[in-house]
Amino acid sequence: MKIKFKFLILATFSVTLSAIAQTREKGPWWPNALWGANDQAGASNWVTPEKILRSVSLVKTGKVYELGHVYERNMPFAASRSYNIFIPSFPTHGPVGEDKIYFNDEYIASEIGQVGTQFDGPGHVCKEMKLENGVTTQVFYNGFTSEEIRNPYGLQKLGVENVKPYVTRGILIDLAAYKGVASLPERYEITLADIQGALKKQGMTENSIEPGDALLFNTGWWRYWPKPIITNGEAVPFASKDVTRWIIERKPSMIGSDVTLDGTYYGIHMDVTMKNGIFNLELMNLGGLSADNAYEFLFVFTPLRLKGATGSPGRPIAIK
Repeated sequence: MKIKFKFLILATFSVTLSAIAQTREKGPWWPNALWGANDQAGASNWVTPEKILRSVSLVKTGKVYELGHVYERNMPFAASRSYNIFIPSFPTHGPVGEDKIYFNDEYIASEIGQVGTQFDGPGHVCKEMKLENGVTTQVFYNGFTSEEIRNPYGLQKLGVENVKPYVTRGILIDLAAYKGVASLPERYEITLADIQGALKKQGMTENSIEPGDALLFNTGWWRYWPKPIITNGEAVPFASKDVTRWIIERKPSMIGSDVTLDGTYYGIHMDVTMKNGIFNLELMNLGGLSADNAYEFLFVFTPLRLKGATGSPGRPIAIK
């Protein structure tokens, strides 16, 4: 009798595995339940005309906050990334016309979408998986595979040009202020209690967060710019698994912070971005918002339409 019972359990387990085996058409996180199998814009789809109109009404004083760092050679870089700008000759062109007009150009050599204040697009992160047909491949947002998008001259699918402009309600979650420190300690695990406590201190609740909002997390690490430690993924504060689940449940159009928010298990990159299309703006400067206790504002960020790029530089701003 015991043997038959064990057999029943094993058989059931086998059927379950077969039922969840992933194919290109259906897998653990694809097709996207909200926007369909062909979607490449992710959570930027939440930024609708109605959302924009409500967000613009938040502007009361017209004060502008620069939320990005300046792009320059002494920026901190992850791994061996680099940024170089050259003026090939000075002036670069001219003279032309009767008035002898001259022009200057620049040449930039860089992993342009993945340096400085950087926006991780839908083609940035993937996971190696074995499909039902036995093929092992890398799978990206919405189930797109390496075979579909790989090209040395730019991604064939999931390029950052597919992401829609962000003109939406921004919410600052000031974790450093909540903890009463200038910046969170190294390797600090951000908990759900921290998130809820910070919102309460700001006179807000998690229920006030609406789909399509941009959630910005201040850890205080913008103070370390441009020290290399800010790009050390093993040192920066990171979101716990409970926090990544909380983010996904809130349905933001994007998230951002002054670090990467990732721990060694890459929960933000994997769960938030790859599986749910909630893209991440890293290495922001949130000092001005924090100093003014500016927790709710109009947020504007438009990724450059770099066809086939994995991410984008940009100039995110908040307007109160």
